[in-house]
Amino acid sequence: MVRALLMSNSTMPGTSFFTWPRPFVKSFLGDKVKELVFIPFAAVTLSWDEYESKVKEVFGEMGCKIKSIHHAKDKSKAIEKAGGVVVGGGNTFALLTEMHKDNLIVYVRDKVLHGSPYIGWSAGANLACPTIMTTNDMPVIYPPSFEALDLVPFQINPHYHELKFEGQGGETRRERLEEFIKVNPERRVVGLPEGMLLHRENDKIMLKGEGVARLYERSQPVKDLMPDQDVSFLL
Repeated sequence: MVRALLMSNSTMPGTSFFTWPRPFVKSFLGDKVKELVFIPFAAVTLSWDEYESKVKEVFGEMGCKIKSIHHAKDKSKAIEKAGGVVVGGGNTFALLTEMHKDNLIVYVRDKVLHGSPYIGWSAGANLACPTIMTTNDMPVIYPPSFEALDLVPFQINPHYHELKFEGQGGETRRERLEEFIKVNPERRVVGLPEGMLLHRENDKIMLKGEGVARLYERSQPVKDLMPDQDVSFLL
């Protein structure tokens, strides 16, 4: 049993923090979930207190109380008591490194597998995958493992785009993901553009938002995935 809302990003250019995902989050949580544990560990240049304050404000406007895990003396108990888990974006390597401390990766996975909702954006969406190997982030720190929560059986590449700048000699995002599939042929990857999310309800996954996502898989051409498309075949 897995309920998860996995967003490419939190904020679109020219809008305030967490504007576009808000209606999706409100619908996902419903009226019963009132208290969530927030995991701010992806923040590196922003302090965890500052990150908590930003998230607490927007979730408070949606009727949900936020408590950040970094304040808890007993982190496993804080996860156990919460109505759900929220994981913010930032640097995925920093996030996963902290999650391996105090066995938090196991506690959060167990919490979600027993039916509690999981919300993650950017690094938080990467964390929901089998590994963090399709993150865009620089490895500023080396986690004990690249293995993550495995809440979905495929990889996500948040902030996905296919831009190539004039004069750029390096690989595009598409070329990088094709490299990943070549080396990891057992994996599938969803390139998730900003403004899009994946909503899992147990054995069903829907793609929501605005844009066109891309599916990368072994020995197959890259496929378009459209808004409101049922992508449960990925399970």
